[in-house]
Amino acid sequence: MWKPSGGVFDLPARVEELEVLEQKSAAPDLWNNPEHARKLLKRLSALQEEIGYWTKLRQEIEDTLELETLEDDELLPDLEREAERLENELDAAEFRLMLSDPHDRGGAILAIHAGAGGTDSQDWASMVLRMYLRWAEQRQFKTDILDSMQGDGAGLKSATVSVNGRYAYGYLRAERGVHRLVRLSPFDAANRRHTSFVLVEVWPDLEEAEEVEIDPKDLAVDTFRASSAGGQHMQKNETAVRITHVPTGIVVACQNERSQAQNRETALRILKARLVQLQEEERQKTIDDLKGEHVEAGWGNQIRSYVLHPYQMVKDHRTDRETGNVQGVLDGALDSFMEAYLRQTVGES
Repeated sequence: MWKPSGGVFDLPARVEELEVLEQKSAAPDLWNNPEHARKLLKRLSALQEEIGYWTKLRQEIEDTLELETLEDDELLPDLEREAERLENELDAAEFRLMLSDPHDRGGAILAIHAGAGGTDSQDWASMVLRMYLRWAEQRQFKTDILDSMQGDGAGLKSATVSVNGRYAYGYLRAERGVHRLVRLSPFDAANRRHTSFVLVEVWPDLEEAEEVEIDPKDLAVDTFRASSAGGQHMQKNETAVRITHVPTGIVVACQNERSQAQNRETALRILKARLVQLQEEERQKTIDDLKGEHVEAGWGNQIRSYVLHPYQMVKDHRTDRETGNVQGVLDGALDSFMEAYLRQTVGES
């Protein structure tokens, strides 16, 4: 019978921290500093959830081990199933402990851009969007399409989606890069094989607006009328918003909210997330340059290939992880690819 590994989570230390924070949260002058109070209560809530999860998991393990000591053959099938479930749960929990980025536990903003290849790449972009929406649905994450631009005749030119759920960013950051599709084109009258590319970008969905300070003078804001999938204007008012951050040249847009104010707020949220990611990339570039291992992440450096013809296979070029179940992957079975990459990243850090 499997037994739990030790040392993966310092529960006593977390409990001690929780007790300290609970005392601080009861202080009468807590809200004299609202920003500090909000951060303290957020950490308090996260600790309560974390401790509750590990306490419950430990209790389930102890209960299963206690039942094993009864040596009742009739219980054996149920015990084996429960032991397998707990082992899988513990493996997943241990893996999540490796996600140490400050934003890993939170939500993510996912952007998908069709590359060269015309209609085929735009259709591929819509397939990639569906793949991530299915993945999020299986994890019971909440998704919201913030902005999208329909393709010329089929598919999507681009889409931006917020994904909210525990460790959404921690997992999705493994998906940054170029995704390559090889198939017989349904848009080619000669039924020839085509290669299509889609760029996937992922940023942390920031909850604390103060994490990034933006000078309003650095912003160029344009408004325009939101358009439907068919190209018709959904309304006469200019509710859609496009914001350009002049110093960096970053451009974000949002048109899916009902009002201009809501679209502006969402666009600023995306901009702040992109600025945080830009800061992180610059920091990492400095580290890589010092190590002499920096590799430019160009458009041609695809991270994963999805081959539908002449054979069927999905292969991640960073980890060599592959599977012949292409349809399963396109239906959202991405965890094995994400975890393989993230484990490798942790091992190299």
